[in-house]
Order: sequence, then structure tokens, then C-alpha cells
Amino acid sequence: MARSLPSLNALRAFEAAGRHESFSRAANELGVSHSAISRHVRGLEDRIGAQLFRDLPRGVALTQAGARYLAALSPAFDRIAEASEVFAQRPAGQVTVDAEPLFAANWLIPRLNDFYQKYPDIELRLEASTMLADIARYEVDVAIRFYHAGPPSDDGLLISNAPLYPFAAPSLVPDPLSPADLLKLPLLRDRYEDTWAKWAAVCGCDLSHVAQSDWRLRSVLSYAAALAGQGVLLTSADVTEGDVNAGRLVQCSDIGFRMGSYHLVAGEGVMRRGPARLFRDWLLDQSALLRSTSG
Repeated sequence: MARSLPSLNALRAFEAAGRHESFSRAANELGVSHSAISRHVRGLEDRIGAQLFRDLPRGVALTQAGARYLAALSPAFDRIAEASEVFAQRPAGQVTVDAEPLFAANWLIPRLNDFYQKYPDIELRLEASTMLADIARYEVDVAIRFYHAGPPSDDGLLISNAPLYPFAAPSLVPDPLSPADLLKLPLLRDRYEDTWAKWAAVCGCDLSHVAQSDWRLRSVLSYAAALAGQGVLLTSADVTEGDVNAGRLVQCSDIGFRMGSYHLVAGEGVMRRGPARLFRDWLLDQSALLRSTSG
């Protein structure tokens, strides 16, 4: 018996528009015009007899029927893509990765040549931000984020739980210092949490009598300030490895503490795509030492 299917072009147009809740972004993804997406979606609505989108003052939003239809269609398209990739001689496609800026710049980017050499037909699109992108709406495929108490779901994969140690330029700390003396130096403070108070407590030092500026920088700027010899920074060895090996930073103390961990999180169904799976597996392989040495 022949299947009674709507136009596959219409289904693709709806699925892309539904993921983005935007006809314009769907048009960009599929390489067609905005009017083509609108025409396909309206034709699909007539075909199945249901309204899939409602118009907003700026853009569109899925109706309840549209959300249910999208939930059924997206996994089907994922399975078609996965089945097709099985027969491809070389994996191809693109993966959009959103990582925390410091981790992206200092740990991920220096290792990407290895990924490109292994998978030259996969286009890796790297973005950096501290806000968690909406992976549920496919703004990005995967995100690498630092969580204080683990990711919000069981789907997050541990990348690194490296402890925080004090690091500084050799010009600022040419010789080892005791924790008490180290705390007398300019301390580069985290914008969102006072990690120095926790480190002082671990060391058994009283930080309340140490005069320090209330000014706090974002992580990338704090790191640059540490490289410039302007203060001591509490951060992890995963992001300082390159600069320590090059002699631009030194670890100032063997006393550290754990405050959280980096995890890889992905949108639902993303890992059914071959390129995303290959990036995940490559990332876990590259970061294996971060987990084995940081417990």
C-alpha cells in the first residue's frame, strides 16, 4: 500500500521553521526564500487540516498542534540523516559548538587542528559565551559549560572537574610564597563568586584583614590581566596548560579546591547525527586526562 505523505519539501520547511520558530531562520538553513517556507507551511496546514503556527507581532510561534507535529517529525528526520550517514564514505556536515570563552580560547581551539585533520569534511562552527544557548531550539548543537553542581539533566557528559589553583606571571611571583603572603598580592576576583574567600578558608587563612579592590573582571579579562602581571588568578590547569608550558604563568601554590566541572550538553536528538557524535567522541578522548588526573 502506498504511503499517503505530504510533500517532503513541505515537511522539511515546517520542521526547520518549527525548530527555530522562525521562517527567516528556516529559509537561511535550507537555502530558500522566506516566501517559499511560508508557502510550504501553509500548504502543509491545508493538507493535514491543522494550524501549525500562529502569527505574532514579530514572527511566528508553534501552536499546540504544531508542537506535537514537530515532536513527531524531528526524530524521523534525525533517523533519516543517521541512516544516510551510514553509507557515506566520509562523515560530512556541520556542528555548532558554544563553549565558555576561556575554555574555548585556551583549551579547545589549540586542539582543533587534530579534529580538522581527522574529519576534514565536518564544518565546526565555534561560538563562545557565558550564557547557556537554547539547545532545545537548536540555536547550537552542543554547549560546553561550567556547572557548580553538575548539569541540569543527566544528559551532560563530564569534560573536566579540574581543581582551581592560584596562577600568576613569573614577574609577579618569581619565587614560591606562603598562602598568607600570596593573599597580600593583588587578587583577580571572579565577577560572579568570591573564589578567593574559599581558597583562603581551605588554606586556613583569614582574608578579612586583606585589603583588596571590589572591582571584578570577566574570566577572559582576568586571565589577560594575570598574563600581564597585574594580579593572581584562581583558575584550573586545563585552561592554563599552554601558558604554563610556555613560561608565561606559574602555579603559585599546591593548594587547590574544586568548585564545579565542565560538561558537554546537547540538544535532544543531536547525537543521532554522525558529525555531532564524532565531535563528542573526539572531545571525550582529548579531555580524558582532565578526568583521570582531577578525580
